[in-house]
Amino acid sequence: MSDDATRPGTTDLTGRTALVTGAASGIGAAVAATLAGRGAQVTVADVDGDAAERVAREVGGRAWTVDFTDVDALADLRLETDILVNNAGIQHVSPIDEFDPATFRRILTLMVEAPFLLIRAALPHMYASGYGRIVNMSSVHGIRASANKSAYVTAKHALEGLSKVTALEGAERGVRSNCVNPGYVRTPLVEKQIADQARVHGIDEAEVLERVLLAESAVKRLVEPAEVAALVGFLVSDEASMVTGTSYVMDGGWSAS
Repeated sequence: MSDDATRPGTTDLTGRTALVTGAASGIGAAVAATLAGRGAQVTVADVDGDAAERVAREVGGRAWTVDFTDVDALADLRLETDILVNNAGIQHVSPIDEFDPATFRRILTLMVEAPFLLIRAALPHMYASGYGRIVNMSSVHGIRASANKSAYVTAKHALEGLSKVTALEGAERGVRSNCVNPGYVRTPLVEKQIADQARVHGIDEAEVLERVLLAESAVKRLVEPAEVAALVGFLVSDEASMVTGTSYVMDGGWSAS
């Protein structure tokens, strides 16, 4: 039986282990700090080894330098982690008829196949202990589409399905799986998008935020990484013991229209 029955309402993660991918900056770094602040021993996983080491030192965890596009190296992986946050991701902005097929495959490899392999690697330990928390960092693009982002939108929609299947299979074995769906977050990934969107739309970068990124949002500001991390903190806590197989949207009202 899951520990939820014996520790109702706790947000304390002391004694728990957590793995956060793409944790060297942005949302991942904020999530790592939040989980560590609640007592979890956090592994900071990122392709940027130096940045991962820096964040790991800051949160008192350990770094794992890893390229999640090298899926062959993940095929036989086994993870002894109680909490898994699949956050690593990249973006590419281009019309479908100009979209490089290799880039399309790379995005799906990183944002769909790698999360599948990490979940697959973590579930045996989670099942054995009767405790597991999986948070998949989706996006408003997991439930909505935008032009010029075919690979990213496809990947996030696929991640939503993977998360729901994980929730159904893990429910009776103490494992919960959910998606977090932010709008545009103040991260290096979004900063790069501003330049890409300016190029695609033929406008100045200063106009991109208002006319493109926040055009559909009722709340006209970027989401802060700490806000996303706070939601992840809730979802892995026992306060969310009945929350599984769902998607938590924090998009400033984008998807309300």
